Amino acid sequence: MDYKSSGVDIEAGYRSVELMKQYVKKTVRPEVLGGIGGFSGAFSMERFQGMEKPTLVSGTDGVGTKLKLAFLMDRHDTVGIDCVAMCVNDIACAGGEPLFFLDYIACGKNYPEKIAAIVKGVADGCVQAGAALIGGETAEMPGFYPEEEYDLAGFAVGIVDQKDLITGENLREGDVLIGLASSGVHSNGFSLVRKVFEMTRESLDTYYEELGGTLGETLLSPTKIYVRALKAVKDAGVTIKACSHITGGGFYENVPRMLREGTRAVIRKDSYEVPAIFRLLAQKGGIEEKIMYNTYNMGIGMVAAVDPADADKTMEAVRAAGETPYVIGRIEAGEKGVVLC
Repeated sequence: MDYKSSGVDIEAGYRSVELMKQYVKKTVRPEVLGGIGGFSGAFSMERFQGMEKPTLVSGTDGVGTKLKLAFLMDRHDTVGIDCVAMCVNDIACAGGEPLFFLDYIACGKNYPEKIAAIVKGVADGCVQAGAALIGGETAEMPGFYPEEEYDLAGFAVGIVDQKDLITGENLREGDVLIGLASSGVHSNGFSLVRKVFEMTRESLDTYYEELGGTLGETLLSPTKIYVRALKAVKDAGVTIKACSHITGGGFYENVPRMLREGTRAVIRKDSYEVPAIFRLLAQKGGIEEKIMYNTYNMGIGMVAAVDPADADKTMEAVRAAGETPYVIGRIEAGEKGVVLC
């Protein structure tokens, strides 16, 4: 008896590493020391010595049950982008620059080509975020996961000068809320999605005119990464006073996290067009509007608060970075919270 007979194929692990090297290579930054395959990833901090108070910021997350769609559609090259996005967007909305990323893949059986496809997505997300993929782990766990399934999670570290941290402490009545368009459902609320829509290949391959594609393609669309857009705003000389990544919990849970006591966010629901996937989801599932805004991003993946004098400059910078911005509301004095009207 050997390890392979128990269900763990070490040779497949070696093959996975070889296949993923070409993707990891695309993410390398000058600060990366060493290559893939070591026991740890090394990253030089020498470049950041000029900061007054260099501060590390971090984020960790997974893809959640959106992976079930990847299994059904047998498409694995985009969920890695979701994994990176969920981590680096949190860093970016604190004012940080993502530096490096590590992934963790746990699977029932190591299929090298599938693992490489997952890592390709991770690498694509890292390229979008400007972060280096400096390490990871693939754990083959037979008997714990079904052979065709896996879980994917990640961890990112970024840096910001302490004086540039986005904290919300300078938020004022009259500040403008700029919303950055999402690419769809992103990577939240899929447990409800899977209750509303039948999770079969036939259902996911169904074409919807209003979606402009199949249900599966629309739902599997990867999460937007907003690192470059927020950096463009900063480079334009705009101070982002507060920022919120709209993830699980939607507007009602995430927007208040950017507010200081004595301020509330007032958001106009008619300030942008809610994407068709959310309208279809609400209709098919009989989901009331408040639940939708308390579960999904409803078309806005990031919200930034800026001084009214900087609103136009912010919009221009976001557009120049390739994203779509909307003026969606304002900050008012009042009890801390969010009002959707």
